[in-house]
Amino acid sequence: QVQLVESGGGLVQAGGSLRLSCAASGSTVSINTMGWYRQAPGKQRELVATITLSGRTNYADSVKGRFTISRGNTKNTVSLQMNSLKPEDTAVYYCPAGPTPIVTTAYWGQGTQVTVSS
Repeated sequence: QVQLVESGGGLVQAGGSLRLSCAASGSTVSINTMGWYRQAPGKQRELVATITLSGRTNYADSVKGRFTISRGNTKNTVSLQMNSLKPEDTAVYYCPAGPTPIVTTAYWGQGTQVTVSS
């Protein structure tokens, strides 16, 4: 099993920045892809960004150019640098991990709240 713990959420004004982090523990040898999804009230959970073990990244169009995903040196951590935040970025942000570049959401963290005020 893999456990994922997110941190770094909070309240920020529009135009500001936040950095989210996620640390994996347990059977981390099984992890290839890590990433970030988000879910706003009344909406479905949606992809924000993913990154594979080889460093290949994928971003939602809505965050391209504003958010940057990165893996830590141990490959068991993933961060999301969020710049130029907008009120529509307000959501609970979840960190998933998966064993392949295709199966990317086998495990989930509990989520961290990001609120962007206008």
